[in-house]
Amino acid sequence: MNIPTGHEQNADQIAYWNGPAGERWAARQAEQDVVLGPVADLLIDRASPQPGERVIDVGCGSGVTSIAFAQRVMPTGHVLGIDISGPMLARARATAPKDLLIEFALADATVYPFEPASFDLLASRFGVMFFADPVASFANMRKALRPTGRLAFACWREPRENPFFMAPLQAAYKHVPKLPQQGPEDPGPFAFASQARVRHILGEAGFTGIEMEACPLLLDAAMGRGVDAAVQGAFEIGPVSRALDGQPEELRVAAAKSIREALTPFAKGDSVLLPGSVWIVTAKAG
Repeated sequence: MNIPTGHEQNADQIAYWNGPAGERWAARQAEQDVVLGPVADLLIDRASPQPGERVIDVGCGSGVTSIAFAQRVMPTGHVLGIDISGPMLARARATAPKDLLIEFALADATVYPFEPASFDLLASRFGVMFFADPVASFANMRKALRPTGRLAFACWREPRENPFFMAPLQAAYKHVPKLPQQGPEDPGPFAFASQARVRHILGEAGFTGIEMEACPLLLDAAMGRGVDAAVQGAFEIGPVSRALDGQPEELRVAAAKSIREALTPFAKGDSVLLPGSVWIVTAKAG
């Protein structure tokens, strides 16, 4: 498998997303697209892609947002989906409709040689919180935008605003050690939770007109398949999966029981509606 060359400080992320974790995320692509569909809808609405525009989709993963953007900028628009994960991009290339103008690049957006001043929109759903040097990364990406270009991305707010993550994880912690503590600015899902930090990063990278909209959501962790499906999903990817990795079977069984008990109060019929909250961040290139 090809592994992209990237900024040296992003080496750990590149290794992670090209290893077993990337394989698991790619395998669960269809389910995650359903769970995170409300976020994609919000992002695309706020980004407002127009026919004929050229779009960069950063951290495009398995390509669902790239496809959605391409459908909105057709027939003459173009989408460049960029990601460091070979397994996820393989899925993107396999599922993207052949009649859409989409190109996928296995690359690190921190150092990728984008064509200067050639894109109208830089967008991302949860793909920008993992850069070791986010100012350098956004500065490089901004160079790809036309002077009239714009930015729109979704990132998670604080953990306390996201029982979607924390409810199953706290249940798992009754049985297994906690994951290593991450600093608030370490690359990871909550690295952009702070408004002040995001505004500083984007301002230093040259963006203006920065706006951050808090968007509370209910995300169906079960995808309409019942509580057991939500438990299975927690085991397959995400922080619960990492916490349980390598643990003895009896602890995994006990954790599954506790997670099921924690998620049951959120069940509505066959859905498990967990509160989540994201920032939709928008800005101008100049």
